Amino acid sequence: MCQKHNEFTQNPSHFEGSQEEQATANLVELDYKEYIKDMKFFDPHIHMTSRTTDDYQALADAGVVAIIEPAFWLGQPRTGLSTFKDYFSSLVGWERFRSSQFGIKHYCTIGLNSREANNEALAEQVMDILPLYLYKEGVVGVGEIGFDDQTPAEEKYYRLQLELAKEAGLPVQVHTPHRDKKKGTERSMAIALEHGIAPEMVIIDHNNEETVKSVLDQGFYAAFTIYPFTKMGNERMVEIVKQYGSERIMVNSAADWGISDPLAIPKTAALMKIKGIADEDIRLVTYQNAITAFAQSGQILVEDFENPVIIDQSLKYNGNTILRGGQQPRVNKDSIFIR
Repeated sequence: MCQKHNEFTQNPSHFEGSQEEQATANLVELDYKEYIKDMKFFDPHIHMTSRTTDDYQALADAGVVAIIEPAFWLGQPRTGLSTFKDYFSSLVGWERFRSSQFGIKHYCTIGLNSREANNEALAEQVMDILPLYLYKEGVVGVGEIGFDDQTPAEEKYYRLQLELAKEAGLPVQVHTPHRDKKKGTERSMAIALEHGIAPEMVIIDHNNEETVKSVLDQGFYAAFTIYPFTKMGNERMVEIVKQYGSERIMVNSAADWGISDPLAIPKTAALMKIKGIADEDIRLVTYQNAITAFAQSGQILVEDFENPVIIDQSLKYNGNTILRGGQQPRVNKDSIFIR
């Protein structure tokens, strides 16, 4: 256990304000990596297209060994089918390569997101090309799909994509709406069951205290997005794990183009440890449950990210590398050669 944590438990007045929450905040901010040393993490929902290579390096340094990047709305509506093709291709191509350059295994889910399902003329075209991507290497689910404004168009394309998931034998990653979340969550689950999809094949995402019990009671996976100011803070997440345990619960960062934190999972794991959550429960909600859920795709082998990997940043993808302006590649420090 961290030395400062021992100091706090023995003499809490040593810390500014003599307040447990202030001390905890200071510990997480300054020393949280000491609590998660040697832990491995799997982020099942992170939009790395929106992040920098510095973020990849930070994830690797914090113990994140594998991620899933769902297809999503980029903040500005796409105006043609070719933009969807390019985006999907980047998820199964360049982004997988970029992730590998930091020793992180990259998977993705592919789907028409709920927001853009409301552009029906374009949505029809996207539906035609989805099967071209759903069977590609590294695609572990259909997602993120579901409801945003809970319109008839959103329901139509949610249902169509559920059928694609059934045909492909892939898990489904469901985006629950920001507005009227409880109604949208219940509707999402009811429709999935109506289509004959087993609840253990469905990951209901962006849960909160209002939705978690029903999701778990019906046999679905409950994913929680640790996201500043909205969705779920990690202090609340600790309380949920204390109340509901760790079965079929997972956390993710989302880490999109908004105000978000790609290190949300390691920080949440550290806070859970400080707050007395058992190591096995931490492992389940920050690593194993995501693997179990998405490995139903047949695409995830833990050997691909649990064994040490050799990183060669001089490699190229379609003639391109992550290096710029004469930058030198990250070297293998286990090598006997010093160059």
